[in-house]
Amino acid sequence: MIRRVGVSLFALGMGAAAVQAQESRELNFGIISTESSQNLKTVWEPFLADLSNKTGYKIKAFFAPDYAGIIQGMRFDKVDIAWYGNKSAIEAVDRANGEVIYQTVDKDGKPGYWSLLVAHKDSKINSVQDMLDNAKTLNFSNGDPNSTSGYLVPGYYVFAENNVDANKIFKRAVNGSHEVNALSVANKQVDVATFNTEGLERLNQTSPDKAALLKVIWKSPLIPADPIVWRKNLPDDVKAKLKAFFDSYGDKPEELKVLNALAWGKFKPSSNDQLLPIRQLELFKKRSQIAGDSKLGEQDRKKQIASLDEELSKISARLKEIEGKNS
Repeated sequence: MIRRVGVSLFALGMGAAAVQAQESRELNFGIISTESSQNLKTVWEPFLADLSNKTGYKIKAFFAPDYAGIIQGMRFDKVDIAWYGNKSAIEAVDRANGEVIYQTVDKDGKPGYWSLLVAHKDSKINSVQDMLDNAKTLNFSNGDPNSTSGYLVPGYYVFAENNVDANKIFKRAVNGSHEVNALSVANKQVDVATFNTEGLERLNQTSPDKAALLKVIWKSPLIPADPIVWRKNLPDDVKAKLKAFFDSYGDKPEELKVLNALAWGKFKPSSNDQLLPIRQLELFKKRSQIAGDSKLGEQDRKKQIASLDEELSKISARLKEIEGKNS
């Protein structure tokens, strides 16, 4: 009898310990460095507090000086869930065991956002052609190499399609976050920089005097809205709680207000398929570079192009399949 009571107490203790462990679980939420950490903390803290309250987990913001830091954090299980751009999400999915689970939605219902090139309002540079014609005299600030709107999209539509290398044509070329790029142009530290429409909206809120000093000289085709990505190896019970949160968050006016501060509305369920158009863009860019590389032998060039064309064909087939299901 005493032994049976002892075993029961032991089982009860183990159960309590499991509950305590569940309640004390910590999750690291990765936030890409589109602007200063302080600005990001200000707009993200209310959201992360609600995520903590509704899941019962302690949620810690995980910042890094560049996008690669968040990707590496997820790769080594230091980041559990993160907000990425589409290009950095591709890296997370391919190299860090990530999986797209939700897509952010613009607070005004726009289906995505746009990459921009900006110059100072007093600049004589008014178009991409002006920039390319005067490149040798200009200082240019590109985006983070893992940024969709700051690097990949202008890299293809502005530079690859004009058969030029952004690292070689300018007097000086540097890389910066969206915020740093915009402020560098406003302060006349660089002549032209990559930016995006979401960042411009934020700058109009936080520093309208600086935003007023910018002019847009190029706007890209539409970019799909940013994904939320979690680690595929998260425990099922954690995934269930996170899914319940994202499915319902924004139903209440006070929650929607928090999302609006991030320029978002309610989240939309998504999958890795949302990355396909950006994968396609990356492959097109690589294909253009290889086709124009005079250092490659003809046989090697044809082999590499054939390999890229095969990948592009698979993506096109999948996109048509998705389109067929949605029609």
